[in-house]
Amino acid sequence: MDIEISELKTRLNNGETLNFFDVREPWEHEESNLGAQLMPLTSIPDHLDELSPLKDQEIIVHCKTGDRSNQAKIFLESNGFTQVRILLGGIEAFLAKL
Repeated sequence: MDIEISELKTRLNNGETLNFFDVREPWEHEESNLGAQLMPLTSIPDHLDELSPLKDQEIIVHCKTGDRSNQAKIFLESNGFTQVRILLGGIEAFLAKL
């Protein structure tokens, strides 16, 4: 099940440590970010070994509107990751609700 903006806001405000990744490009991350680790969509295959300890943990991915994060979710799930969630509406929807 993907993550709603309200749930993510609450968890971030509570200081929860998340496996949270921004799959946008570096220039987009520089313009605005939510504190997620930058991992552009095209670089995810190069990070599979690094991510492998998270295969059975919750991973939250976000992008601008949800398209790239959905692609990341599909790719990660096809590589054995079991709890991948995308931020519904992406960072645009998140920032619009601030």
